[in-house]
Amino acid sequence: MTELASGGALRLPRARVVPLSAPPPSYAAAVERYLTGAGIAKSSARIYRISLTTWGWMLAGEPAPTGPNRRGAKPPVFPITGIDDPALPEVLAELAAARADAMDADTVNRELSIARKAIGWWQRQGWIEGDPTIGIERRPAPPDRTKALAENQIAALWRLDVALREKTQWKMLYESAARADEALCLNVEDLYLQDKRGKITAKGGATEWIHWQSGTAQLLPRLIARRTRGPLFLTDRKAPAGTPTLDVCPETGRARLSYRRAEEIFEENTRLLANPLASPNDIEDLDGWTLHRLRHSALTHDAEDGTSTPMLLARSRHASVRSLERYARPAVDAVARHVAERDPAVRRRT
Repeated sequence: MTELASGGALRLPRARVVPLSAPPPSYAAAVERYLTGAGIAKSSARIYRISLTTWGWMLAGEPAPTGPNRRGAKPPVFPITGIDDPALPEVLAELAAARADAMDADTVNRELSIARKAIGWWQRQGWIEGDPTIGIERRPAPPDRTKALAENQIAALWRLDVALREKTQWKMLYESAARADEALCLNVEDLYLQDKRGKITAKGGATEWIHWQSGTAQLLPRLIARRTRGPLFLTDRKAPAGTPTLDVCPETGRARLSYRRAEEIFEENTRLLANPLASPNDIEDLDGWTLHRLRHSALTHDAEDGTSTPMLLARSRHASVRSLERYARPAVDAVARHVAERDPAVRRRT
């Protein structure tokens, strides 16, 4: 039946979406259905799963664990229909605000965007009706002009005493300018060692190539050893029960290294490099670098060295020239070198 709204306008009753299939038994199952049913690329699925797991705590009305508390924490189990709880939006807004105060804006905004995409997909399946994130605003993220590491910082990174896996992974990310999640999804059979390149699944599911230099080429054979297939970067332990087959090495039984763990290791090992004036005694209170800064640094250093725009596009695998603006910002040392080289007094002495 139709009703008259204020002003005499005709208001149609809200149509209920007929479920395309039975709702999954739990939120976790709904996440997996979304990742497979929505066509999320393998390289992105790992990041989506981590973000949606974080939101799982908040959608259950609990604060999401952070830092060391997150490792080993068991996400709450609740039905996907619990998202339609009328009391959830208010609780969720408070939890999201608290998390936003504790995390950087880019991370918070990315997680919110992923959660909204999943919720929209679940709505279209008819599993839920509402969106409890309505009213939660994105946090302003001022541009970071310091993302590119200086060349002396990169050199200090290579001098760190870390495991072969980390040495190889970090070298590959810098030399190839690849995204961390793309490199972590590499399998041994995706590598073309003689050509110094590897086949990756990029954003949108496209198959693309990344290329590396001699530093990575020298380390890869030691990392691979005698393996011929399976994930390139592995955890130190056997894969737990239930790990997807694609993420388990068939020769060692170890699991693929997750983005979250790789990020944690890099951040922990770079705390003193990121804070050179700090005392080692304060290391637990310091913040290190993010893996993305290796890609950002590689492309910025290319730009500083005069690499052409077409080559920068090919290296970054961006579709738009505008996307290169974030990298075409020479670092402080590069600007200082540029000014010094053009100093008239220096030229006269030469």
